Amino acid sequence: MYSLLASIDPIAFSLGPLSVRWYGVIIAAGIVIAFLVGQREMVNRGLHNEFLTDLLIWAVPLAIVGARIYYVAFEWDAYKNNPAEIIAIWNGGIAIHGALIASVIVAYVFTKKRHTSFLKVADILAPSILIGQAIGRWGNFINQEAHGGEVTRTFLENLFIPDWIINHMYIDGAYYHPTFLYESMWSLVGIIILLLLRKANLVRGELFFFYMIWYSVGRFFIESMRTDSLYVVGELRAAQLVSVIAIILAVALIVYRRATIKNLPHYKDK
Repeated sequence: MYSLLASIDPIAFSLGPLSVRWYGVIIAAGIVIAFLVGQREMVNRGLHNEFLTDLLIWAVPLAIVGARIYYVAFEWDAYKNNPAEIIAIWNGGIAIHGALIASVIVAYVFTKKRHTSFLKVADILAPSILIGQAIGRWGNFINQEAHGGEVTRTFLENLFIPDWIINHMYIDGAYYHPTFLYESMWSLVGIIILLLLRKANLVRGELFFFYMIWYSVGRFFIESMRTDSLYVVGELRAAQLVSVIAIILAVALIVYRRATIKNLPHYKDK
């Protein structure tokens, strides 16, 4: 059993003194695949061929900064006396909600500068965001992190998942909930639904709002299983609080826009 576990090395390959980790490779792969899917739909919806490339040049690095700032903010006690560690992202410590918030801000500013509808772009990219998240969670699997509480091997076998996943969830003498897998599968289902909803030609913005609701519902429940949560105060988990806010905001925007704004554009409108 241990030999199977040891076969999954977090180091993908080395170039002299530089080690490239599977985590980075998987994140990069998620970005590339998400880009390819988003790029095709961008062109289909009448946007310039290089629009998404130009957006990602700003969004990707600032998303990483946002993910780090978010994490450090909630773990400030661990960093306030060691400010040099704040930039040591290679030691771990990023949060997807920080990346998402930063990306939304960057996209909003970028679309305003390009005189393009933010909601049109957000709708187009909603499935791509979930694609990146679904793939990216496998980086957590390789690193044996972002897992849930302790379970038995029998529990994992009853989930009908491959042995190589079960074996890699054996960490320091115990098996754990593969919460990375739960979130990845939840995101995969969301991708399928979003692609189907494109055909329904919803009001502009509602595909993105659905993404907010879908991801947040799943994250709220999955977060309750995790052992590495960031906390706002006491037992209040940051990811659950952000998820609830996102759900309320998305539902409120859908209801408000449909109730107060006439002749709203739809997804397929130019």
